Amino acid sequence: MDTIDRKQARKLIAGELDRYRAARTAGDGRSAWIALERAHVVAQSFFALHLVSHWRMLGYALALGDGREAAGQLFRLALVPLGSLTGRMPVGNTGRARISAFKPMPIPSDLEALISQRDKMASGR
Repeated sequence: MDTIDRKQARKLIAGELDRYRAARTAGDGRSAWIALERAHVVAQSFFALHLVSHWRMLGYALALGDGREAAGQLFRLALVPLGSLTGRMPVGNTGRARISAFKPMPIPSDLEALISQRDKMASGR
């Protein structure tokens, strides 16, 4: 995951944020959270993008009136600088309060395929 560049990450995140906004507008909270989680998975390797992903999750949790999720996002916002300084990010972690902030998780296969495809093009294979 750490081989994706910022430009490609922003493109993937923008697509997930489009899905988030559409789901939120449609009142589909489950799909909205999934899109935010996927954006987080991509953003994790980039300090500023990672902070913004948790900020968006916090905003959505507050909009929903979900105090537990909002508290979890505040905790994660505080952890992002520490994780970035130490280089200890739990790869694939979705960033939600219901998941340990330290638990690595599998990267969704479609995101991993997009990242791998980009890496193959960059290496000329």
